[in-house]
Amino acid sequence: MTRRTPPRPVDVETLFPEVAPLRRQTVRLHPRAGRPTRRDSSVGGPLLWPEHQPWPLCPEHHGSPMVPVVQLHAADALGLVPFPPGCDLLQVLWCPREHDGRWVIPEVHWRDAAAVGSVREAPPVPVPVPYGRVPQPCVVHPEAAAEYPNWDLDEELHDALEPRFDLLEAETGWLYHHQLSTAPGTKLGGYPGWCQDPDWPDCSGCGQRMDHLLTVESSEADALSRLTWTPVEDQGIAYEAAGLKLGDMGGVYLFECRTCPGRPYGHRFDCS
Repeated sequence: MTRRTPPRPVDVETLFPEVAPLRRQTVRLHPRAGRPTRRDSSVGGPLLWPEHQPWPLCPEHHGSPMVPVVQLHAADALGLVPFPPGCDLLQVLWCPREHDGRWVIPEVHWRDAAAVGSVREAPPVPVPVPYGRVPQPCVVHPEAAAEYPNWDLDEELHDALEPRFDLLEAETGWLYHHQLSTAPGTKLGGYPGWCQDPDWPDCSGCGQRMDHLLTVESSEADALSRLTWTPVEDQGIAYEAAGLKLGDMGGVYLFECRTCPGRPYGHRFDCS
C-alpha cells in the first residue's frame, strides 16, 4: 500500500516566502509492522549481508553484535539521496546496549546488492538491551515530501518570522514548527527531526558540515504533528510501527560527507 502525506493545510510559501528557498525534499519511509525479507527495503528487517563479511560488532562491548536498523535500496531513495558509484543498497546497524553518553553506536554500509551472493544470518540480539532500542521488523512505503526548516531556521530569520507564526496560530490554530515545517518520523535526507537545538557535525577530513542522511525517530508523529502529517491511508486507524523508544521519545540522526573518500559519517541524538 502507498502512503500519501496530505497537502499542508495552508500555503506555507505564500505565507512565509522567506522559507521557500530553504525547501528540501525528504523520503518519508513510513515503516509499518510486517514481514520484510532480506531482499526488501525495511526498518528492523533482515539484511542482505554477505556470508564472507563478518557481522559488525560493537567497539565498546566485546563480541556484542549490532542489530539491523534500516536497509534501503536505491530505487526506494527516489533519487533524493545520491548513492556511491557502484552501490545500490544502504544498510544501517547500531549497537542497542548502554554506552557512556551515547544511546547507540551506529554503522553505515553501502553495497551492490547483486554482488552479495550467499547471505549471512544475523546473530541473536545481545542482552541486556534497554527497551525500545531494537526496531521491530517493518516494511516501508517510501514517499517524497517537501519540508521546511524547523529548528534549523536561522535565528535572525526565525525572530523576523515569529510574529507571523504567532498570528497564523491565533487565526487558524496551525503551528509552523509542528504542523507545517519538518516532516516527523523515520526519513531519508531533508532536515533532521531535531527535538532541540541543531547540532550538525563537521567532517574531520575536510572540515565541511556533513549532509543529513537519515533520521530514525521513536515515533512517526507526536500528538501535534500527526494532525497534518498522518498519511491519508492511516487516518482514523491504529497502526504498529518500529516500536522504538530513544531517550524520551527522541531520535538518532545520521550524517555523511559526500566529498571525502569513503563517505565518512557521524551521528547525533536528542530528545524532548
